[in-house]
Amino acid sequence: MYKKLTRPRLATIFLLFSLVGINHWSVYSQYDSLVSDGLQRTFLLHLPVGYQGQEAIPLVIAMHGGFGSAENLQDQSGLSEVADNQQFAVVYPEGVKGGLLNIRTWNAGWCCGYSSTTNVDDVGFINTLLDTLLKKYAIDSQRIYATGMSNGGFMSYRLACELSDRIAAIAPVACSMSLSNCEPSRAVPVMHFHSYLDSSVPYQGGFGDGVSDHYNPPLDSVMDQWSVHNVCQSVRDTLVDDDRYTLIQWKNGDCQSEIWQYLTRDGGHSWPGGSKTIIGDPVSEHVNASETMWGFFSQFSLACNLTSASIWKGTNKSRFRLFPNPTSGNINPRHSRSAI
Repeated sequence: MYKKLTRPRLATIFLLFSLVGINHWSVYSQYDSLVSDGLQRTFLLHLPVGYQGQEAIPLVIAMHGGFGSAENLQDQSGLSEVADNQQFAVVYPEGVKGGLLNIRTWNAGWCCGYSSTTNVDDVGFINTLLDTLLKKYAIDSQRIYATGMSNGGFMSYRLACELSDRIAAIAPVACSMSLSNCEPSRAVPVMHFHSYLDSSVPYQGGFGDGVSDHYNPPLDSVMDQWSVHNVCQSVRDTLVDDDRYTLIQWKNGDCQSEIWQYLTRDGGHSWPGGSKTIIGDPVSEHVNASETMWGFFSQFSLACNLTSASIWKGTNKSRFRLFPNPTSGNINPRHSRSAI
């Protein structure tokens, strides 16, 4: 991970990479910042080993959970190692600090914490971040993806709803969706990772036992509403259901979109196949989320052939809502298509 290096150590690194013929900046994760909506926002960018800037590569936006940071998620997920092997970039943006505990959070709707209650413009920050990275690096604008852990996973759903013209697919981890109104402009493929044992964000919905006291819609409702939006022709096909995990698929949607849901029977509120954090739950040993999501991401881009063009005329927009909101009971998706 790139941090501020002393001159002797930096000189040694320059010499090392000149001997092996690799640019020194290509194998480090560099911490940087930009100004968005009047706030100094920070992020960690990892460029894969061997990156030369001559060919545009995909980008994964990876967002930490509450109590987390860019470095924390990089260590927890192992995404940078997968990026080196598969030749894509990863950017780990950071939420704004604040509130009683002064922790970083994301405004993902009614979740979570300080960023939500003060209405921080995190969508605007990610939008600005993408503009910045596209100008500075050889990033393929058609192959930008989003993932996140817990609060960061909630945020990836918000990006799919509000930046669907830039985000080709998402893979949320250990979260639900905390938006009462979602109006994506295109079909967005989704791969969701969760554990049956997650008590912080229960897969069946309701209030978890974590610090953030908010209602979580049942994952079935979230997946079903995305399948409606994506116009999936094959709905809820259970491919695996054993003592390791349940794997459910919705497929044949617009823009060749698919939805996959992994529900592991081990782990908890953690990154499957990743590293256990100090205060976190054990991780699943049955699924490696980082490797699996990249296999999923690599199938999709913004450029695609639509299988159902009826709602993509430029004058209609797909809309779905969660109701009632807020609630302590059941929650249901409501879908409509309305003129802009």
